[in-house]
Amino acid sequence: MNLNQTLLNRSLKSVWHPCTQMKQHETYPLIPIKRGDGVWLYDAEGTRYLDAVSSWWVNLFGHNNPRIKDAIKLQLDTLEHVMLAGFTHEPVVELSEKLGKLTGLGHAFYASDGASATEIALKMSFHYWRNSGKPHKTKFISLQNSYHGETLGALGVTDVAIFKDTYAPLLMQSAQMPSPDFRLSEASESAEAFALRCADALALYVSEHHATLAAFIVEPLIQCAAGMGMYHPAYLCRAREICSQYDVHLIADEIAVGFGRTGSMFACEQAGITPDFICLSKGITGGYLPLSAVLTTDKVYQAFYDDSTLKGFLHSHSYTGNPLACSAALATLAIFEADNVIESNQAKSAYLGSQMRALANLPIEHVRQQGMILAFDVKSKNAKFSRDCYSAALKQGLLLRPIGNTVYFMPPYTITEPEMDLMMQATLLAIQNSL
Repeated sequence: MNLNQTLLNRSLKSVWHPCTQMKQHETYPLIPIKRGDGVWLYDAEGTRYLDAVSSWWVNLFGHNNPRIKDAIKLQLDTLEHVMLAGFTHEPVVELSEKLGKLTGLGHAFYASDGASATEIALKMSFHYWRNSGKPHKTKFISLQNSYHGETLGALGVTDVAIFKDTYAPLLMQSAQMPSPDFRLSEASESAEAFALRCADALALYVSEHHATLAAFIVEPLIQCAAGMGMYHPAYLCRAREICSQYDVHLIADEIAVGFGRTGSMFACEQAGITPDFICLSKGITGGYLPLSAVLTTDKVYQAFYDDSTLKGFLHSHSYTGNPLACSAALATLAIFEADNVIESNQAKSAYLGSQMRALANLPIEHVRQQGMILAFDVKSKNAKFSRDCYSAALKQGLLLRPIGNTVYFMPPYTITEPEMDLMMQATLLAIQNSL
């Protein structure tokens, strides 16, 4: 038995893998990964796979990145962890300061993952209104087809049936607004016109329900789990105006789209808006350690600043603001600054888009791109297209993870033009073998 098979068998006997029907691994074997380097993942036998999805969208600067590694090693020699209740430390302070400058918000509150960030933002918004003498503002709204995480609060504002329906009896109720995903527009409608039409529906709902609404949570520019549904920034502009007019918080879920993915550091920048809350995770540590953060306005922070303990935000996590994770995040931000990443990604983004011509003869539609995210929908009658395409891509040395019939690329920013060429050629063969 080879090394891959040994590790695979051990994993199946001991690990419950996420977002997985474990029985399917009788047909679709696990891939045991031994190491990573740049955009490549290597199994125990030396077979390599190009990580076209950044290992669930977290890896920004390649696997085994020396600068992020060195920052973690240096921090490990001084302080691995201290509780953040009653204590503080240099990495968490410096990271909070840098995130504040980048977002225009402040007082970062930390957790470990995106769903936890959503929970924090929802609870903060609810508690803010309670502390402000408006305890009836308890409801939340989100977009149709939205995804904000899989904990109970986050699922309450998520609108993806496969994740939500089973747990419906446990969830708070929320309302979903029409999605500005341009794929849903009329044939003669521009992306901007459709976005504004959807915003009109939002305005109508908020005007009628604002007395009980705490917040509107939205994924700026791209609804990733909805099959990379992209929309015009005009929607965010109007959403900001509407929420301000009717005294409803705007929560920007930039967990997947932040840190350069959409072509700007944060997607909200492309609409010229500042939300009341911003949720960050995934790429924040370059894919090295679990970390998430929620930043908010001084107005929200001051509503909790009181002699009464009950008015404080009594939410906690044992590893809040972990020094190792904060050091990885600081190293990640340092790379952005030193390497002019946002600017250099513009050329890579343009090259990635130009190479779509390699797929021109495939039955695809809705080719779309926002920064370093490119997606298209495959017209296939194969009910198992996503699984078959995933397996076919692995045989070509490529890690793809289609969402339904949507194939997308979200590679590490360190990907080279020859590696993009390989990615496209492998994708072409994978789709041809999966139709």
